[in-house]
Amino acid sequence: MKRLTGIGASRGVAIGKVHFIDNVVKRVECDTVVDTVLEMERFEEARLKAIEMLEELHQKAKNTVGPEESIIFEIHQLLLRDNDYVNSVHELIAKSHYSAAYAAQQTGERFAQMFSAMEDAYLRERSADMIDISSRVVRLLQGEAAYDVSQIKGQIIIAAKDLLPSETIQLDRDRVLGFVTSGGSQVSHSSILARTMGIPSVIGLGDQLAELVDGDMIVLDGFNGVLIANPPDKLLKDYHCKQAEYQLYRERLQTLKGVPSRTQDGVEIEIYGNIGHPSDVDSVLANDGQGVGLFRTEFLYMEYGGIPSEQTQFEAYRSVLERMNGRRVVVRTLDLGADKAAPGISLPAEENPALGYRALRICLKEQALFKTQLRALLRAALYGHLAIMFPMVISLDEIRQAKELVEVCREELEQEGIPYGDMELGIMIETPAAALLSDLFAPEVDFFSIGTNDLTQYTLAVDRMNMKVGDLYDPRNPAVLRLVQIAAESARRHGIWCGVCGESAADRRLTEHYLRMGVTELSVTPASILEMREKVLSINLSTEKEHFMSRV
Repeated sequence: MKRLTGIGASRGVAIGKVHFIDNVVKRVECDTVVDTVLEMERFEEARLKAIEMLEELHQKAKNTVGPEESIIFEIHQLLLRDNDYVNSVHELIAKSHYSAAYAAQQTGERFAQMFSAMEDAYLRERSADMIDISSRVVRLLQGEAAYDVSQIKGQIIIAAKDLLPSETIQLDRDRVLGFVTSGGSQVSHSSILARTMGIPSVIGLGDQLAELVDGDMIVLDGFNGVLIANPPDKLLKDYHCKQAEYQLYRERLQTLKGVPSRTQDGVEIEIYGNIGHPSDVDSVLANDGQGVGLFRTEFLYMEYGGIPSEQTQFEAYRSVLERMNGRRVVVRTLDLGADKAAPGISLPAEENPALGYRALRICLKEQALFKTQLRALLRAALYGHLAIMFPMVISLDEIRQAKELVEVCREELEQEGIPYGDMELGIMIETPAAALLSDLFAPEVDFFSIGTNDLTQYTLAVDRMNMKVGDLYDPRNPAVLRLVQIAAESARRHGIWCGVCGESAADRRLTEHYLRMGVTELSVTPASILEMREKVLSINLSTEKEHFMSRV
C-alpha cells in the first residue's frame, strides 16, 4: 500500500485502476519565416478554426453541465478575439519573423504568466485558460490532433500532468471515475467543471504522481486530497461505504433548497455566493444562494482589453442585479495592483506588490478611473439591492475620501438628469489595521466584509503562494480569529452587519466560531452554498460557550 497526499479539488471517492494519459502539448522550437504575411494568414485561419471548435464545445457543455459552466468556452472565444492577444502574435510574426506556431506559443505563455502572478486566486487561475487556447491554436498550426479523452476505454481513473478545461468537459462520467494531476488548482476551470460534473479529483500531487504505475488499483479520496495505491481489502470496503454515504448526502443537500438558513435557536444567517463574472450568477441561483457576497469587477478590465466605459460597466452590474431579482449583490470596487494588472492601466513594477500601490489606494489617486465605476454602480442601483465595498482599507481618511467621491458622483448624475439609486457602502476588513480600528470605522459604513485570505496573509506574514511557507498559512490561527472577533464585535456594537467572504467562509470547522463572534453572512463559492446551509442548520448558538469550546 502506498499513500500520496495532494489537494482535494472535487469531493467524492473513486475506486479503480489508474491510467496515465500523455496530453502535454509538444513545445515549438524557435523558428523564423520569410513570408510574414502568409504566416499571419495561417495564424488567422487557425484562430478562427479554434473559435469554431470552442463554440462546438460550448454547445456540448450547455447540454452536459448547464449554461452556467458552459460560459467557460465563451470566455475562451473572447480570449481568442482579444485585441491584445491577436496584436501580440501579429507583432512577433511581423517584427521577429517568428513562425505562427512559435508566436502563438510565446504569446500564450506571456499572458499566462501575467495571470499567474496575480494575487486574486480567481484571476490567477485564468493562466490555465490562456494555455488551453494557445495550445489549441498551436496544434492546429502544426496539424496535430488534441488528445481525445472521450475515446478512453473501460472504467478508469485518469492520471496526467494537468487537465485543460476543454479536456475535462469531454470526460465520460460512466468511464472516467475520477482524475489525479501533478499540477492544478481548486479554482481552475477544470476543477470547477469536475465539481459540477461530480467527478472526484485530487490535484497538486507534484512529483508524487511518478510513484504510481499505470494499472495500479487506487482509491481516490477527494474529501481529504489523498490517493491510496493498492489498498488492502478492509480499506477498500471502508471506502465503498464512504462512497454510498456521500451519494446519500448529496441527495439530502438538494432537499435544502428553499429552506431558510437558520440555526436551531432561530438565528438567521445569510449564505451568499462569490462571483467573478456576470455568468456566475446562474450557479448562485442554481444552488439557492440568498445573494452575491463578493462580485469581483476586475473581469471587465480583463475582457474589455482596456478601461471599460461607464455604459459597459453599468450594463454588466445591471445584468447581475436584475438576475438576482432583489437579493443583495455586494460589489467589490476595483482591486488591481502590480501583481493584478489590466490592459490599459499602467502600473509600475514593485518588489512587493501585496504591500504596495493597489486597490483603493489606486482608486483614490486615479479618481477619473474610480468615478467611472462609481457612476456606473449608482445607475445600476436602480435595478436591485446593491451594496459596494472598498478593498484594502487601513485608515478613516481613506473611507471618508471614498465616500466623498460617491457623493460627488451622485451630485453629477443629479445635475445631468441621469437616474440613480441608493446603495449600501461597506469596507473589506483585510488588514490587521482595519480589524484593530474597526470600532472607529463602523460608524462610517453600513457593513463589514472580512476577507480572510488577505487578513490571514498579512497577520501571519505568510505569502500563501509560497510553497515553502504554505503550511504556515492558517485562517484558524488564534491571531487571525482574534482579529475577526474584534471586527465582528465592532460591527455588532454599532448596529451594522458583518460577513466573511474569504475561503475560510466555507470551512465548516470555523462556521460556529464565526457565528458566535457575530458574523451574520457567509459568502462562499456557489458549489458550497447548500453544504454551508446544512452546517448552519446543525448549530445551536444558545448552548453555553464553554460547552462549545469543550467540544472544539
